[in-house]
Amino acid sequence: MPFVKLVKNKPYYKRFQVKFRRRRQGITDYQQRRGLVIQDKNKYNAKKRRLVVRILNKHVCCQIINSSIKGDSVLESAYSSELPSFGVKAGLTNYAACYATGLLVARRVLTKFKLADTYKGTDEATGEYYIEEMAEDAEDDAPKPMTAYLDVGLARCSTGSRVFACMKGAVDGGLAVPHSERRMVGYDTEEKALDAEVTRKYIFGGHVQEYMEYLAEEDQSAYDIQFSQYIKAKVGPDDLEEMYEKAHASIRADPSRKACEKKEHNTKVKGRKIRLSRQQRQDRAKQKIASFHHKLEADSAE
Repeated sequence: MPFVKLVKNKPYYKRFQVKFRRRRQGITDYQQRRGLVIQDKNKYNAKKRRLVVRILNKHVCCQIINSSIKGDSVLESAYSSELPSFGVKAGLTNYAACYATGLLVARRVLTKFKLADTYKGTDEATGEYYIEEMAEDAEDDAPKPMTAYLDVGLARCSTGSRVFACMKGAVDGGLAVPHSERRMVGYDTEEKALDAEVTRKYIFGGHVQEYMEYLAEEDQSAYDIQFSQYIKAKVGPDDLEEMYEKAHASIRADPSRKACEKKEHNTKVKGRKIRLSRQQRQDRAKQKIASFHHKLEADSAE
């Protein structure tokens, strides 16, 4: 009988260390997080901020986050579900919506720290490479641009990905996010150059406009199904660029959150009892005790 080496023996299991919960669930890349969070020792507790981008099925989330030993703290956030209040009525997860969400979170966090007038970003979305820098004639004690590092989570960093649209919006909004143009949509790997016209087309929904026109000519039924929200909002292919231009201007004018009415949900589930207060529970117990004593007196009287 050949000798079989026992690999997972008792010493192995005694030394085995269980991985972090979020690693076991497959929702956090801790090697990536360590590189984004770790700070140089000579920075003297200076905050290292992250631009966290998460693209979900129905909306896009952008957050500016600080990390500490106690945990993460969100400085400011923006969601593409807020874009209808700025004029974007449909298509809340496409490339153009991601750009607008990144622009919104940048203007909000700069307004919060009173840097909105100092660092305004680009006046117009041209699609060209841009990064915020300190002015040459600025004073020595002038505030530096707010730096944030892009955190994409588990998303694939392929060329033209929507996470880079959020980053582009934040950069154009005045944040200093270290990046290169190689992953932006419109970058040509053969010529090794960025076509700014292609980038601008995607920022203003030009690719959506082309597909809407194509589908309307080829298959009207498919167009009615796929662009039902656009039809409901009365947004046609020719209205997209103007819609996004107005949204960008509205975000720059006032990036604050719009007040919304709180909806009262009076949903009643059949068979579910109403939750009693502490006083009601005590009164109910007293009634049961009194009923029990009354029954004993009646039985003894008989």
